[in-house]
Amino acid sequence: MMTMTDGRPIVIIACNVLQEMLEPLLPGELNGRVRFFDFAMHQTPRKMVSTLQEAIDSISEPSLVVMGYGLCGNGLNGIKAGKHILLVPRVDDCIAILLGSRQAYLREFQSEPGTYYLSKGWLEASDNRPAESESARYGPDPLTQYRLYLEQYGAETADWLMDQLYRNYRRLALVASDQAGLDKYRPRALEVARYCARWGMRYEEILGSDAYVRRLLEVATQLDKADEDFLVIPPGGEIRQEQFQ
Repeated sequence: MMTMTDGRPIVIIACNVLQEMLEPLLPGELNGRVRFFDFAMHQTPRKMVSTLQEAIDSISEPSLVVMGYGLCGNGLNGIKAGKHILLVPRVDDCIAILLGSRQAYLREFQSEPGTYYLSKGWLEASDNRPAESESARYGPDPLTQYRLYLEQYGAETADWLMDQLYRNYRRLALVASDQAGLDKYRPRALEVARYCARWGMRYEEILGSDAYVRRLLEVATQLDKADEDFLVIPPGGEIRQEQFQ
């Protein structure tokens, strides 16, 4: 059975962006011990903190809680472990997880720092989302955001607002953990890319892997394998923003 060496059961709380990657890798005994949350929570990080804290606090038995999230715009900042152990990928957001490692993300960042990433989460969360959010990075994709601004403020103000947000980006990159994901979201990503060409953004696709998710599950069963790619928050501890730096 997939349990800690001290007998703690494993519970997974994750963003639904990772659902397609996680579910095929989970052993049967974890059925009923996995809870996925909608990506739209990223729109309001403060609400994300309270929602995830409530989910953790609702687990009655002291457990190892695997968090399928990165820091995500401070959406994990301040979350308390309580009586549990929390295992968290040490990443800013899901892009590093989709790419397969923190190292892969850092390589992309160093070579192309002005990149706006598109993924399943960003694209699926774009429909019917408000343009205003606590973090523009976790708002709709640029094209959807422009359409919402256009409706709210008119063309001149919408163009000005979009220029302030996106004029410094140089690359628009669609990221998926497998080829099927790239194929599925390419039409929508290309639509966004045509709009973003106004700032000279070029479009690229990046094929990632499920390696980070596999390591997350491996570390969950053997915490002594946790390295700098993961945070292990002991009972009574708290997730803090500076731990991700």
